[in-house]
Amino acid sequence: MGEFGRAQGLNGEIRLKSYTGDPQAIAGYGPLVSADGRTFELTSVRPAPGSSPDLLVARVRGVSDRTGAEALNRTLLYVPRERLGEPDADEVFTADLVGLPAIDAAGTVIGTVVAVPNYGGGDLLEIKPVQGGATALLPFTKAFVPDLDVAARRVVVAPPEDFFTPAGPKPADDPG
Repeated sequence: MGEFGRAQGLNGEIRLKSYTGDPQAIAGYGPLVSADGRTFELTSVRPAPGSSPDLLVARVRGVSDRTGAEALNRTLLYVPRERLGEPDADEVFTADLVGLPAIDAAGTVIGTVVAVPNYGGGDLLEIKPVQGGATALLPFTKAFVPDLDVAARRVVVAPPEDFFTPAGPKPADDPG
């Protein structure tokens, strides 16, 4: 739903990056939860001056000074899935993708979606291979994910041939 950033001022306000469609709506979801189980209640949010619309300044119940706000920096915020309702027809909640099998065009399960990170360049599917080993990231675009049917519990992917090949230097005799 969002992520706390740096402290804003001396009185406990904190920057908040909102991932909701309407950035200020994040305050209406009720208590937010961090990955380690802490609960946070936003008592107010307002747009951060001179920033993008998704960057807010928030007040958090129980945080009244800069030190308390600084301790929350980089804390990711979530809500339980049941509080989200159902997505619109052309939308999908990333939480609904986690755990789905990743299937290639031939119908072979190549792995399982374990996360849907976004490092600033768009959503990615993090896929754990069926045979084990390290996960790999696939852009969550129509080119790489041509068919998505959450209701049928299937994600059809078109990964490159070397998708699960570990990164590293190319052999000296490799012409590429």
